[in-house]
Amino acid sequence: MDQIDIPSHFLCPISMELMRDPVTVSTGITYDRESIERWLFSCKNHCCPVTKQVLCDTELTPNHTLRRLIQAWCTLNASHGIERIPTPKPPVDKAQIVKLLNEAKKCPNMQLNCVRRLKSIAFESERNKKCLEAAGAEEFLASIIENGSDDVSVTEAVEVLSNLKISETHLKSLLNKGSEFLESLMQILRIGNHQSRAYTTILLKSVFEVADPIQLISLPLEFFKEVVRVLHDQISQQASKAALKLLVELCPWGRNRIKAVEGGAVLVLIELLIEASDKRVCELLLVVLDQLCGCAEGRAELLNHGAGLAIVSKKIFRVSHAASDRAVRILSSVCRFSATSRVLQEMLQVGVVSKLCLVLQVDTGSKTKERAREILKLHSRVWKSSSCIPVHLISSYPSS
Repeated sequence: MDQIDIPSHFLCPISMELMRDPVTVSTGITYDRESIERWLFSCKNHCCPVTKQVLCDTELTPNHTLRRLIQAWCTLNASHGIERIPTPKPPVDKAQIVKLLNEAKKCPNMQLNCVRRLKSIAFESERNKKCLEAAGAEEFLASIIENGSDDVSVTEAVEVLSNLKISETHLKSLLNKGSEFLESLMQILRIGNHQSRAYTTILLKSVFEVADPIQLISLPLEFFKEVVRVLHDQISQQASKAALKLLVELCPWGRNRIKAVEGGAVLVLIELLIEASDKRVCELLLVVLDQLCGCAEGRAELLNHGAGLAIVSKKIFRVSHAASDRAVRILSSVCRFSATSRVLQEMLQVGVVSKLCLVLQVDTGSKTKERAREILKLHSRVWKSSSCIPVHLISSYPSS
């Protein structure tokens, strides 16, 4: 393409690129639709980028006059390699979606086609996702999941619902629908395919982030078993992260830590920690493991695994400051509440004590250092004179 100056009023004030679909916001400033929608809906800004005025109304009005001028300019400059911008199709609106939903409700045979149309609409833009929510699409999708008559419809309904980024109000509404909705999601976790189980886990993570305490503490053991199975099966990294975040949200409440332990969480977490290379996944694994080691049952499971103490210790300095701190917290829980002579000897043999001495020498967080110092002081009679600690680390060992 030849070098050519583009008229400044044809450029989007955000991206400084030629506008393809100019729209005007309530302040009178015109932007390219894709840029302003990303600014408002993906980045969650609430003001006009140019004037900085708060946009109480996020309605975008197509600027047809400017679009035609831009198209005419493109045609005039075709010899310079400028391609004519096609006329954009009008964006979907709430009324169209409501009509689509009503037709599907009247005719069950149209439901799969409706779900697929909703999926197509949702994945076009963040603005469309907001439009779907405003039209009540999440209620329709939830009813598809509850009825569960068609596996394909259910899978696609869960996919759309998990990607809608539903507001807290509507998430609570889904959660308060009654046990039928959660039971339906549980059923998908039990017998669904990998794809539907992954989307269901992502959806559950969003739902339980806004749940009331009574809803969090009343979950059955079976629920934790299924979430742990999602982790065990390693369906996808996105599903694994969602499952870990879900456990982080649930474990502090009531007897949920014990339920997670009984569901096999500790052993699965350790196995995943051995293989994990992704920083965020490692951090989440250690956060959940730290929570579970807050109960005797969790610590017992950690110590029953041949690589439990060793892999927790190994992650210190290997991942991040946050991961190191969590690893030391786990070791602290073990040393304070489960320190039998066998455990103390194992910590020497697998290098845990040496790693704690190294923590005192390296520039880590002050709380992490203090925790490591307390652990070493607590068991100094057993560890301080051991030949298992390298000579160059002995000087780091704190005095009692």
